[in-house]
Amino acid sequence: MSSEAVPRIAAVETTTVSARAKPALKVRGARTVHDASTFVLVRVITDAGVEGYGEVSATAAWSGEDAVTATHFIRDVFGPLLVGRPLAPIAAHSTELDRVVRGNWFSKAGVNTALWDALGRTLAQPVAALLGGPFRTEVPVKISLSGDGADLQAGYETAVAMGFRSFKIKVGRELATDVARVQLARELAGDDALIGADANGGWPLPVALQAVRELAPAGIHFIEQPVRADDLDGLREVRALGTPVIADESVYSPDDVMRIGRAGAADIVSIYVGKSSALERAVDSARLAGRLGMDVVIGSNGEMGIGAAAQLHVACACERISAIPHGIIGHLFYEHDLTLETPLVIDGISARLPDGPGLGVEPSAAVRQAFSS
Repeated sequence: MSSEAVPRIAAVETTTVSARAKPALKVRGARTVHDASTFVLVRVITDAGVEGYGEVSATAAWSGEDAVTATHFIRDVFGPLLVGRPLAPIAAHSTELDRVVRGNWFSKAGVNTALWDALGRTLAQPVAALLGGPFRTEVPVKISLSGDGADLQAGYETAVAMGFRSFKIKVGRELATDVARVQLARELAGDDALIGADANGGWPLPVALQAVRELAPAGIHFIEQPVRADDLDGLREVRALGTPVIADESVYSPDDVMRIGRAGAADIVSIYVGKSSALERAVDSARLAGRLGMDVVIGSNGEMGIGAAAQLHVACACERISAIPHGIIGHLFYEHDLTLETPLVIDGISARLPDGPGLGVEPSAAVRQAFSS
């Protein structure tokens, strides 16, 4: 496309939606219980009338941002900065957003996703192709389970009924109950199921080392963020025990991936669309991880339809991803997710890249009406 043919950004708009998790799937983490999500949806409109959509995870305990802050920065700072500018190159917009606001990665990611969606629709190309792929059209998926006893069993039964066969168990609270929780999950799922454990940085290093030893008989396939985000030496010590280590809270940017790789601190890095602040940066982080000998999983903030579509395009644009399933579950986490006209195809085993230009998904009539009101 010639520079003269590049459309300009005519409007950047927001609306807010919320959804409750299926009761059995609410996340009981090391610090919080998450049973509902709020999202700020973003719409970019070009001067050619093309629309693109993005999604901001506005759950402060996960993203550090809420609907008030996200709406403010998008409407009052990012929007006025972008309106009137050419739609592409999008990476230049990412740099400009960093210049005017430090942090607020998830809000930036929502805007960035909408820009990529609009560009893909303009060029009649899927976002994954614009990001350098696709290298695949299906991505294996897993689901998080938490709670103890009957709560864990209810979550497991709900997940299995939706087709899931791979699981991540939330730990990082108290060692004895953490071990019992993973052992119960193994009993429920059987010897052949893929099961990992995610501490969300909740263990001090001595506890993390003991925990991995005690969890080994349960046959865990990975341990995710066993120690706090800045303790790369601790991650490396845990990794030396032989269970694959996933770095999650430690990873936001390519610079973080570089530090982890140089420190030998992880086997796998968990890359989020939201934490990366931009789809192209998420893919850059994945490529760097591969060069450093690490695999990649796509992490989740409980995205709804638009956010899950963005996850899928990033996953399919990465040349190398882990065989460990990814956190792309979209609408299946929620009682009701009415953001898309047609839900993504996620059967519990894999998530399928949608067809069509841009993200390949269409917002529902309710979402369009919310933007118009």
